[in-house]
Amino acid sequence: MNADRPFLKVAVPNKGSLADASMQMLREAGYKQRSESKELMVVDEANRVEFYYLRPRDIAIYVGEGTLDIGFTGRDMLLDSGAAATEIKALGFGGTRFRFAAPNGSGITEEQLDGQRIATSYPGLVQAWLDARGMSARLINLDGAVENSIRLGVADVIADVVETGTTLKRAGLSVFGDPIMQSEGILVQRNGDVPDGLEHFVQRIEGVMVARTYVLMDYDVAAADLDAALALTPGFESPTVSELAREGWYAVRAMVKASDAHLVMDELWDLGARAILVTDLAACRL
Repeated sequence: MNADRPFLKVAVPNKGSLADASMQMLREAGYKQRSESKELMVVDEANRVEFYYLRPRDIAIYVGEGTLDIGFTGRDMLLDSGAAATEIKALGFGGTRFRFAAPNGSGITEEQLDGQRIATSYPGLVQAWLDARGMSARLINLDGAVENSIRLGVADVIADVVETGTTLKRAGLSVFGDPIMQSEGILVQRNGDVPDGLEHFVQRIEGVMVARTYVLMDYDVAAADLDAALALTPGFESPTVSELAREGWYAVRAMVKASDAHLVMDELWDLGARAILVTDLAACRL
């Protein structure tokens, strides 16, 4: 590691599901992470990275202002913030939908939102949706628990993140219309110059994502069945094939999607392959 390179400054959510998933991904990528929730900053000397633990909603702003180089946040939070930051990588966790909801049986539609009172914790996101459709509504900006706003008489409709919909049902609400957007955990970078160390950082994150998606499969197969076996396991680029001491047999190693591993093993066995082994991947560079 280049000791002269500046430290890469990375923002990490300090609480919630995004925090847990982000820190787990960073640990798998070989980075030091905090050991208790009271730590506000961790310096990873070996990898030349400083980690700052912040409110998820504030991360895009810190990155956009250039205070920090990159950060883990949600797509909904980035778009709502209006920050001068750019999504550079979807991370495959924290998937949610952003929806409108109204009291059960209200019959309201998206076309009837003009002039309504809409309670939300994401006014920037909702305003952009309204502007794109030439609509006007009164936005009631609340910091969480927007489901209660209709019952308390301050709003007609809410716009909020929906995961399972259980909270809405308890409040006597139901979603309507298409999702305003699909969100998930993302990596954001400040607009402008690419910070030193970003390329290797992103490579590590991508390596973790691939390692979670694939397994390494080894098996032995007769020469007569080799082509058919390779068709089942084409690998990420190409399988590795080696001759065995047993005449007319080959050893094959290939990357296989983890979700397909057991089905592929069944098909290889039926084809005549033997000694089929599956190994989890911890990290990779492809």
